[in-house]
Amino acid sequence: MMSNSKLMTNQIDASELSFDDFKTIVINDYRIAVESRQASLLGRKEVLTGKAKFGIFGDGKEVPQLAMAKAFKNGDWRSGYYRDQTFAFATGIATLKEFFAQLYANPSVEADPSSAGRQMNCHFATRSLNEDGSWKDLTQVKNCSSDIAPTGGQMARLVGLAYASKLFRQNPELDYLKNFSVNGNEVAFGTIGNASTSEGVFFEAINAAGVLQVPMAISVWDDAYGISVPAKYQTTKEDISEILKGFQREEGTNGYEIFKVKGWDYPALCETYQKAIEVCRTEHVPVLIHVTEVTQPQGHSTSGSHERYKDKDRLAWEKEHDCIVQMRNWMIESAIATDEELIQLEDEAKKHVREVQKEAWNEFLESIKEEQAQVINMINALANGNPVLAKIASQLASTPDALRREVMNAARKAIRQSVHSLSPARDVLVKWYQEQAGVNEEKYSSKLFTDGKESPFAVEVVEAVYTENSKMIDGREVLNACFDSNFARDPRLVAFGEDLGNIGDVNQGFAGLQAKYGELRVTDTGIREMTIAGQGIGLAMRGLRPIAEIQYLDYLLFALNVLSDDLASLSYRTKAGQKAPVIVRTRGHRLEGVWHSGSPMAMILGSLRGMHICVPRNMTQAAGMYNTLFRSDEPALVIECLNGYRLKEKLPENVGSFTVPLGKAEILREGTDLTVVTYGSTLRIVEEAAEELEQMGISIEIIDPQTLLPFDTDQVCAKSLQKTNKLLVIDEDVPGGATAFIMQQILEEQKGYYKLDAQPKTLTAKAHRPPYGSDGDYFSKPSTDDVMEAVYEIMHESNPDKFPKLF
Repeated sequence: MMSNSKLMTNQIDASELSFDDFKTIVINDYRIAVESRQASLLGRKEVLTGKAKFGIFGDGKEVPQLAMAKAFKNGDWRSGYYRDQTFAFATGIATLKEFFAQLYANPSVEADPSSAGRQMNCHFATRSLNEDGSWKDLTQVKNCSSDIAPTGGQMARLVGLAYASKLFRQNPELDYLKNFSVNGNEVAFGTIGNASTSEGVFFEAINAAGVLQVPMAISVWDDAYGISVPAKYQTTKEDISEILKGFQREEGTNGYEIFKVKGWDYPALCETYQKAIEVCRTEHVPVLIHVTEVTQPQGHSTSGSHERYKDKDRLAWEKEHDCIVQMRNWMIESAIATDEELIQLEDEAKKHVREVQKEAWNEFLESIKEEQAQVINMINALANGNPVLAKIASQLASTPDALRREVMNAARKAIRQSVHSLSPARDVLVKWYQEQAGVNEEKYSSKLFTDGKESPFAVEVVEAVYTENSKMIDGREVLNACFDSNFARDPRLVAFGEDLGNIGDVNQGFAGLQAKYGELRVTDTGIREMTIAGQGIGLAMRGLRPIAEIQYLDYLLFALNVLSDDLASLSYRTKAGQKAPVIVRTRGHRLEGVWHSGSPMAMILGSLRGMHICVPRNMTQAAGMYNTLFRSDEPALVIECLNGYRLKEKLPENVGSFTVPLGKAEILREGTDLTVVTYGSTLRIVEEAAEELEQMGISIEIIDPQTLLPFDTDQVCAKSLQKTNKLLVIDEDVPGGATAFIMQQILEEQKGYYKLDAQPKTLTAKAHRPPYGSDGDYFSKPSTDDVMEAVYEIMHESNPDKFPKLF
């Protein structure tokens, strides 16, 4: 259909093109720019009339994005922000109709391939995956990593997308991955607004890419404002390329090639992008294109007008220097088109965009209208003279463009109002609602994980094998053997982090592996947690299997924005159109001092839904989890026990292949009186307490959930409560932290509440971080004494005669 056609730009090579060919390309570019501007103008109207919820557009950036699109080739990647609609149209990444479908939040992947209605408009993504979660051939398409709204957040991922090209070019072992790269020739294009260059993640990414020397091309759209705040409050010298001059590469140094060009100068923009991307692609060096004198005709978004904060002189300047106006003037002056021809083109573009918008709106409403009619008929059949029900049906019928929520609201109201009037008609409505609940779950809440053929739950469970000759070694050596075996097996595996390479990480899990597998696969990084996480995301999106190490769990906070906003939501916000199977490796829990004893599990559980959260109690269990994750395709955080690396463990004979399944709780000690659920380092303390409790006549059952997300999928905890009827949850997080989550899972999800005959309790760390020293640890985190007394108190409340009060 014409409305969904792609009107893409073409490269300009003045040495080969005739004037007529050149003229055709330029006029086609102008048409794309005008259609994009009309989409912005019309999109704003759709929001202000209530058809769409919110709008944010790329008006004013059309011409520089045309130039950028000309340099963008199959296999390349974009990691941008929500101003790049013209680039999306010019490259074919999105169509006008898809643009409007996303504006209306159409929950269909076919209508909105970027997000299936889950993201606001101008958040673009290409679909890298087939329906079964397998990869498409990413070298044959123009790739767009899924946008996020935090305006600098795309920079972390951009580093990884570019770094992948370096690995593909320099590591011949990856040559077999033909669907992901052609000799590392791919450029990762990033875009960002001038105000967002003030963010820490921008500077971190700039530095990381300069150190790594990767083909990363950053375009800064500089309109001199960040919403209402002018550049003088944003940027030193009010000029980002000026203050980044120190990154300009010179002979004998690494660094950037930095370009500066005006955003309304079409020929200069085309020339600049051709030159910049050629350097980036062939020499594998990062480039910065600072596009200045950009305008924003409609202001920041539909939430307000820029007339509130720009003076008359600035508004007049913006009108004159509008990039489309300037391109139009240049085309007439250069005899490429006449004023009459351009007027006709503009009228056609306006009409075309309006037709596309109407078609997208009608398609969005089509399925809802069908549901609306069904509900009206069912409620009328149920009403049978009931004025309350008749009114519900009448109100729904009088809503011309009802949203799905209004349809479902009417159905639920009718079900509630008729709860005392059972009838076959009511049964029909209830059945319909229950069926639609499942349909809407799929529309709006599915694919938090990819759930494809490489799901971790499809990985075969292989038990650890031990013989009489199995050695007792340090836990760190178990991990080392696991990593060694897997790196030998799978050349896609790479690991990087602070102190990971040369010394083999601070706890020696990677000792000797850089010497064995080379610096490309086991790599030291600078102190830059956000871009370590982003490096992992970008590599994983390009088919590699990264282990991104965050040195301590306490430092995860520095990367939490990237992991939460980007990685954890990736599968969901693309409805399994993209995936990034990153393993974030870190260590935490029991140590000493404010900064190296972190157990911020509630923070992790609250912000990283969409990642598996693994909390192995020892290094053997950690190895088994890694083996599972290495063979699957979903992101995970693995938190190793910081005080367990030098504890002795038996080395499995199949250390690189045995697997620990996710979500499977394990009973470590059977008991009859009380169920204790805990994980990580606290388990050893509970096991010590169990021995003394046994001497006091108390038998506790100890359960290790092993992973918190997912949690105990076989409901081992609830089954234990059938026997003990008493529950104590212990961990090192703050009061009301992860223990509250575990309690909710057991009592509510597993319906363990009905099996209790005593109040369930928690034992946690104090609300503050632990002070330094062994005494600080003892008085701030659960000790053996604390466990003993917490268990005993529950037993006292249950049977005070047998267990008299301690204090």
